Amino acid sequence: MMKSLIILGSTGSIGTQALEICRRDGYKVTALAAGSNIDLLEKQAREFAPLAVAVFDEQKAKELKIKLSDTDIKVLSGVDGVCEIAQGKGEIVLNAIVGIAGLRPTLKAIEAGKTIALANKETLVTGGELVNRAAKEKGVKILPVDSEHSAIFQSLQGAPEGSLKKILLTASGGPFFNKTRKDLENVTVAEALNHPNWSMGAKITIDSATLMNKGLEVIEAVHLFGLPASQIEVLVHRQSIIHSGVELSDGAVIAQLGTPDMKLPIQYALTYPERSEFAFEKLDLFKVGTLTFEKPDTDTFRCLPLCVKAINEGGLAPTAVNGANEEAVRLFLEGKIKFLQIAECVEKALCQVNNKKEFTLEDIFEADRLARECVIGN
Repeated sequence: MMKSLIILGSTGSIGTQALEICRRDGYKVTALAAGSNIDLLEKQAREFAPLAVAVFDEQKAKELKIKLSDTDIKVLSGVDGVCEIAQGKGEIVLNAIVGIAGLRPTLKAIEAGKTIALANKETLVTGGELVNRAAKEKGVKILPVDSEHSAIFQSLQGAPEGSLKKILLTASGGPFFNKTRKDLENVTVAEALNHPNWSMGAKITIDSATLMNKGLEVIEAVHLFGLPASQIEVLVHRQSIIHSGVELSDGAVIAQLGTPDMKLPIQYALTYPERSEFAFEKLDLFKVGTLTFEKPDTDTFRCLPLCVKAINEGGLAPTAVNGANEEAVRLFLEGKIKFLQIAECVEKALCQVNNKKEFTLEDIFEADRLARECVIGN
């Protein structure tokens, strides 16, 4: 029987690709949520006829309500509206919201017993302990949608419990591979957004350029797969063909390969544990020809080691680096700080925001607020 789907972040890169799959395979889309792009959300709503839609921006939600007044689609607004959407009718919640804003809806979806297809890495970066505890209590599956974590998850299918010894987390290296700190002193926003392999939203593309994205993925992998950061090895793999892999106890290395396309990990999360026919571009190894691997330059790209330091410290430290990064990336995109200052802002917050090993959801959002204040006052 075809599954029913709630998509949070439906107007972004992951959300629009998920809807391509829904369009092709006939999934029933029961609800959609977006930040502020109501023009695209209206088109999606009219095509897929969900029961409800939600918009984070409350003023935009009012405008959308008028636009959809000729339909029976319910229009909700704000964080509460998105959380209500996440708990509504539908078996799977695909969370593709950008940033810490995805945390509350994930927890609400878990509370409602939904299967979580998780593309919002900040959910686990900031609230991994709370999320995993809630998922365990409710018996909810968290299926990774990030290409790297999906690859790890796929590589572990059939592996005996306890056999995972190392995670091999691949990174494209972004647009500034092999650049020095001096080379990066005056890079422009346009240069940082020019990713060689992937087509993504602005925030995640900047995170890829700084290697912050890979640092956040290390933290996410710790929570998803239960290994410490010391057993997660980052490899720069320029071709973006091996999406990640694992080393097992007998020394076997198993990896998942594919084109640089998010549709496969999205589809796998929706069809798991089954696999369905893939109608998009398939991998041709003859065209690829060569696969290369190098160590990341953690002296130049300092966001990666700062994230590793944060997860090793534990508690609210990952929240601090995530919040500082979100704010710093916003300032960089607005032309208010330089590229290399992003890592400086992250380090400042990691040092200044008081850590707690035991924390609540409210503590997470307070640490996030303080981290952002560190950046604004930088």
